Amino acid sequence: MSQPATPPTLSDALQAKADASIARLRAAVAEYGLVTYSSSLGAESMVLTDLIWTHVPEIDIFTLDTGRLFEEAFTLMDRLEGRYKRRVRVVYPAASDIETYVRENGANGFYNSLEQRQACCFIRKTVPFRRGIAGFKAWVTGVRHEQSATRSAAQPVEFDAPNGLYKIAPILDWTHEDVWAWIRARKLPYNPLHDRGYPSIGCAPCTRAIEPGEDSRAGRWWWEATANRECGLHPKFKD
Repeated sequence: MSQPATPPTLSDALQAKADASIARLRAAVAEYGLVTYSSSLGAESMVLTDLIWTHVPEIDIFTLDTGRLFEEAFTLMDRLEGRYKRRVRVVYPAASDIETYVRENGANGFYNSLEQRQACCFIRKTVPFRRGIAGFKAWVTGVRHEQSATRSAAQPVEFDAPNGLYKIAPILDWTHEDVWAWIRARKLPYNPLHDRGYPSIGCAPCTRAIEPGEDSRAGRWWWEATANRECGLHPKFKD
């Protein structure tokens, strides 16, 4: 999905959305104290990183290095840290868990069945994520309503029962155009794969470019049924 070639101006409506997002982030800090943001390093993450490190810097930011990321993700992290003079906290899966998985299923066993794919996501994402949020009272996510049918019912604040803390979604009502207008106007770094048809970027073996007319999550685990295309961090939304 190509992005606009010329930087758009920042509209009053988008600034109002940004102000509301900042207010929600500040309210989360006031309410819960210890808040962390789990960054996917996608386009939404560029917006949230900018809002947090510019306006609510007391919020911790971490990301997951699953061991199968695109190289562009690491270059992007360097650019972010250079711009804001802050470090992104990086959390890794346990090597012993990966060794066991590969021994039992093969390096790319996740293609073989839904169960093997979910097991891989559990080892590489869910378990490290739980370590990443340990000790915090709330975590921030960049999900948006228009991303997929499963995310359309997400709420701004929900209790994440499996993980035992609150989940804050500050940019739920932002559109794809809003995200990119903010990136362009603020001249934020972003993953160049977005310019090559990758609106949603995860692990390299499990992400492809999308076709015209597909939703923004269609390139994730594309060989599976649409209803299954979550990694476990956002397992279910109430319909």
